[in-house]
Amino acid sequence: MSFIHDDFLLSTKTARRLYHSFAKDEPILDYHNHLPPKDIAEDRQFRNIHEIWLEGDHYKWRAMRCNGIDEELITGNASPRDKFLAWAKTVPHTLRNPLYHWTHIELKRYFGIDELLNEKTAPAIWEQTEAALARPEMSARGILRTQKVRALCTTDDPTDDLSWHKKCAADGFEIGVYPTFRPDKALGLLQPDAWNDWCDKLSEVTNITINNFSALLQALEKRHDYFHSIGCRLSDHGLSRCYANFSTDAAAARVFDRYRSHRTKRLYPEDQELLATHIMMHVGRLNARRKWTMQLHLGPVRNNNTRLAKKVGADVGCDSIGDFPQAESLSRFLDALDTENALPKTVLYNVNPADNYVFGTMAGNFADGTTPGKVQFGSGWWFVDQKEGMEWQINALSNLGLLSRFIGMLTDSRSFMSFPRHEYFRRTLCNLLGNDIEGGLIPDDDELTGSMVKNICYANAKAYLGLEVS
Repeated sequence: MSFIHDDFLLSTKTARRLYHSFAKDEPILDYHNHLPPKDIAEDRQFRNIHEIWLEGDHYKWRAMRCNGIDEELITGNASPRDKFLAWAKTVPHTLRNPLYHWTHIELKRYFGIDELLNEKTAPAIWEQTEAALARPEMSARGILRTQKVRALCTTDDPTDDLSWHKKCAADGFEIGVYPTFRPDKALGLLQPDAWNDWCDKLSEVTNITINNFSALLQALEKRHDYFHSIGCRLSDHGLSRCYANFSTDAAAARVFDRYRSHRTKRLYPEDQELLATHIMMHVGRLNARRKWTMQLHLGPVRNNNTRLAKKVGADVGCDSIGDFPQAESLSRFLDALDTENALPKTVLYNVNPADNYVFGTMAGNFADGTTPGKVQFGSGWWFVDQKEGMEWQINALSNLGLLSRFIGMLTDSRSFMSFPRHEYFRRTLCNLLGNDIEGGLIPDDDELTGSMVKNICYANAKAYLGLEVS
């Protein structure tokens, strides 16, 4: 039997029935990823497996560094083939790391390859995948079709012109390619040069002179309106923790003036906290008005390695789980919006599994009878988007909330090879439920449990997010 077989991860007869009858054939709504919309708009044809698999995958880069691979073969100027061979050399050392599972399920689903990837098999696999990637169905759009993707949401700065999203819509592409509003750079006060440059760019694209705090909020609102016109229905925020330093508009304006005019010589974290709180409240209100969903990705410590950041850049695999206190500030932020009747649909993602029960209980505090699962405890994210982390998240959500209202999995990926992560999640979900049924913990009733599986895989996200999806 091949390693990736029909019943991979499915340890019981009931788990296999649930997966094959209710999960396997459901379409995909990938509502958070980092795919380049340009590749979809131009229907990129990948020349080799390095381009589609390794080009921007910091998960693999991190593992390769841990295996003693030189940076030249990771992000340097080595040939694509040599970089792939270096990855193949690393793969056997990823045993029990989720990368081992992902690697082989992706090779199986995209190329029909059952061989284990290693130094010996790598040259033949390079040739086989290079030939396969030349086929029309392996273009960016072809992959979305074969993977049964109905819609996806990229991650986009408010200053982006969204031209590639517009092209996808204009040329009749049947799969929805929607932007997500991510205004993180508006909060970056403690890097004043970069923050001022970004404000200048926002000023340029909105034709609003951003010389005061009110103008900044006005410009963000104008871009929010523009994103909405292109089909955007979600915002996304990558934060260490929620900001909850509430102050007056006048105090926020004074902080803005000091940093915008470059008059400040000392940088104060409390200044960023104050300004960011106001901006996040502003975006939350806009989201509620437009009936968008707000995603809060909380908890990482990013770009820990200064040496590598200077050499290669940000987001290259040098991030880790943070141990920030989350509960109080998250509660205060959500409550402030809720008090104004301006809390939008919200998805909470934690990178630290120690916060599972904090986030699971926080989500239930703000149900208001308007939307099932209005505040979601989101899927296992980043370092916990593997089998064990998914099980932890599913178990915490089941114990503390309503698993039946869960909006399911996403890829959070920069690679077009990552869509089988939805399959990986679905197999994990069905295995948990199958074990419960055979253990007598939940009824052996396909109408009850099977319908829940189908909803978690696709229907719940479709109903919740409000995207134009078939």
